Amino acid sequence: MKRVAGYRCTICGKEYPFGPELMTCPSCGEKGILDIVYDYSEIKSVLSKESLKKDHDNSMWRYRALMPIKGEGLSDFLRIGWTPLYRSLRLGKQIGLDTLYIKDDGLNPTGSLKDRASGVAVAKAIELGYDTISCSSTGNAASSCAGSAARLGLKSVIFVPERAPLGKVAQLLIFGANVVSVKGDYRQTFELSKAAIEKWGFYNRNAGINPVMTEGKKTVALEIAEQLNWNPTDWVAISVGDGCTIGGVYNGFYDLLQLGMIERIPKILGVQSTGCCPFVDADHADGILKPTPENTLADSIAVGVPRNPVKAQRAVKNSGGTWIAVSDDEILDAMRLLGRTEGVFSEPAGVTATAGVKAAVASGIIKPHESVTVVSTGSGLKDVKNAMLAAGEPFKCEPDIKALEASGRIH
Repeated sequence: MKRVAGYRCTICGKEYPFGPELMTCPSCGEKGILDIVYDYSEIKSVLSKESLKKDHDNSMWRYRALMPIKGEGLSDFLRIGWTPLYRSLRLGKQIGLDTLYIKDDGLNPTGSLKDRASGVAVAKAIELGYDTISCSSTGNAASSCAGSAARLGLKSVIFVPERAPLGKVAQLLIFGANVVSVKGDYRQTFELSKAAIEKWGFYNRNAGINPVMTEGKKTVALEIAEQLNWNPTDWVAISVGDGCTIGGVYNGFYDLLQLGMIERIPKILGVQSTGCCPFVDADHADGILKPTPENTLADSIAVGVPRNPVKAQRAVKNSGGTWIAVSDDEILDAMRLLGRTEGVFSEPAGVTATAGVKAAVASGIIKPHESVTVVSTGSGLKDVKNAMLAAGEPFKCEPDIKALEASGRIH
């Protein structure tokens, strides 16, 4: 693939030729997460604003020229991407913004943005001849991996911490995954998956290790730019766990800037829960990440030891953005607010970015005149237990119109 120039280590900067499978830097070891480097002159010959206008593939595969895959058999996949970008009708005004957009990635096939990464991972696994794909996950990466694997006929072995929400575990089992519920936290779950992948030779879908994961996730940024006619908002807000997604958002905008398709990269707001915010803590201290507890109901971003720190911190720094943390109560409030003002149902981790935007506007980080896109990364149906915690119980009434009238519930 002439489009792909090679790999570059995010730590030491060494470059390596693009081969069939290189996970991390040979010199830096596991911490040496790799960037995939593209030959933009080659890509310009096949991808442009004009070519995209003629491309009727309304999925993330419309950007296949910016992915490290051969691009064969993509029509067989579930329809991933090209999720709606809604202009806010009420939420923006309520929190003090003139212009707010909501990117609803909960409408992907298995209900989360992680489908983008898993689609590329499954495509690459098939390309390399694997019959089994594996990962560790708090839920969404797992279900997306299992769903795409099932569609393409691969086996999947999935490791989840025992606190993973039942809705996500149910998806895994329905998709036929071999599910291992680990009696421990995400870090322990990751380590067990790593050992199993090495022992049995599965394809490694772990986002903090495999560099192709970011290349799938970045398509959300490519879509935002195209859906806004190549004039992205001043800010893009995203919830953050291990750092792969926010790194992908930056990479997507960076690619478009190099191709001359946008004039600037939006400022990126990285949002975490105060119950698990290693990136925010590092930003307020010496910039060095330290392990933190995973005490948040936003399970998809409850990652106390992020595996993609360099890409995440680079995304915020190079875009001129910032980090912010919000409490679980603010996250639950944002679930209600987003649902009641815009009709978008998002899980706790998915709506954490919305809570972060509200807090950033209130604190003056984001100005009222600045435009913002907030990414809702997962469907609220992923975590019904916490959705009910946010929403409360329904009113219970006898089947009698007089009782209903006497309740005062209906006006």
